[in-house]
Amino acid sequence: MRTRFVVATIAFALSLGLAGAGEQQKPEHPAPADPQKQAMMEAWMKASTPGDNHKLLEPMVGTFDAKVMMWEPGAAPAESAGVSENSWILGGRFVQQKFNGTYMGMPFEGVGFTGYDNVKKKFIGSWMDSMGTMMMVSIGTGDVTGKVLTFECEMDDPMTGKPCKIREVARVVDANKHVFEMFGPDPAGKEYKMMEITYTRKK
Repeated sequence: MRTRFVVATIAFALSLGLAGAGEQQKPEHPAPADPQKQAMMEAWMKASTPGDNHKLLEPMVGTFDAKVMMWEPGAAPAESAGVSENSWILGGRFVQQKFNGTYMGMPFEGVGFTGYDNVKKKFIGSWMDSMGTMMMVSIGTGDVTGKVLTFECEMDDPMTGKPCKIREVARVVDANKHVFEMFGPDPAGKEYKMMEITYTRKK
């Protein structure tokens, strides 16, 4: 909330400055720009402008059929299906995912957001769904090809109440297919694949 307040305050102050400039008569010899203020404006513009890393998310935009496989340690996977509708929001800064499907015969829905933070120079993501009241927040990097994104996050284990580390891999196969994998610790603390979702673009 504090961050939103700061951003809103800056935007409001800038709008007042622009409005005031429009009302006042322009001087014959304008005062030179304040270097500190100009540097601040340039930094904000650079931080807020979508770039090449945002474009790497383009193959994930659209409507996809989803094949979901979930594993328990040492057990065969449970399969389910769903549909994912992914779209750009906020001027191409984030991809919003709306997922609808089933899990263990019950309706399941989730909402996620993925983007690239120009300041952190990292990919970022968040996820919420109808199976919990928590929000998963992840941060990640891309490989040299730009087709594989690896995220790390923590989530609280409902059984123990303690945080556990989660690794997520999003891999673009081609313009019409991408795969998401999630890895977490088994009871012994060893990493295993918890989930795999294959997204195929609807025709």
